Amino acid sequence: MSGRSGVGSRDAAAAPLGIPSRTAWLDGVNPVAKVAMVIVLAVPLLVSIDAVSAATAIVLELSCVPLTGVAFGTVLKRLVPVMLFAPVAGLSMLLYARPGGTVYGSFLFATVSDNSIQLSVAVLLRVVALALPMILLFARTDPTELADALAQVAKLPSRFVLGVLAGARTVGLFVDDWRTMTLARRARGLGDRGAVRRFFSMAFVLLVFAVRRGTKLATAMEARGFGSGIDRTWARPSTLSARDAVAVGGAILLMVVALGAAVVTGAFRVVGS
Repeated sequence: MSGRSGVGSRDAAAAPLGIPSRTAWLDGVNPVAKVAMVIVLAVPLLVSIDAVSAATAIVLELSCVPLTGVAFGTVLKRLVPVMLFAPVAGLSMLLYARPGGTVYGSFLFATVSDNSIQLSVAVLLRVVALALPMILLFARTDPTELADALAQVAKLPSRFVLGVLAGARTVGLFVDDWRTMTLARRARGLGDRGAVRRFFSMAFVLLVFAVRRGTKLATAMEARGFGSGIDRTWARPSTLSARDAVAVGGAILLMVVALGAAVVTGAFRVVGS
């Protein structure tokens, strides 16, 4: 953590999100190790496409929820937006994937066949399998700890790290702004009809707020010397430990099991095959 960037505890950051403040095993893992785990869990799923490996990965990832300290209910709530948009990717694959096997129907450029159905299911499951690690690994991660790790362990430029930290700290303000605008519109009798129009008008106002807040924040940070090229010092040290190696090794093992299940069942497919 930078001595000039503010202090925030993990419990304080987790409490507003409805996440228990108790210490979980994953809380002791360095944020850079968590980033490495996300890469390990994501890359194999991006270069392969089959339903078995994705489904196995989802089951194994959900079995690790107790290690994260995040309640199952919270995980499910955060998966709702993913589940709403995942069918879009699955539908496009269902209609426009390369035909194969039995063809059930076609219209213009759209063809539904055995191959497109298999690929659509695989894509749908893969979207969930790719989103779960982000939810589980970073739900309780304090942005300040992430910045400490990126600067000290990953050796990223402090200007970039502090910019990311400032942006992450302001994300929560968007939720407060949206809630305040909703209450203000209801108080004026404007919040009970025209849901679609209300959403886009509030989104535009929120965009204006974000631009103004970002401009002021950038000016304030430049005035305080955050943009200088001088080497910075960090109040809290961030180092790697044996637990980080165990966590990354566990992610590798999880993905080996998921891909192995696909190979054993004969369902494994590489993208483009």
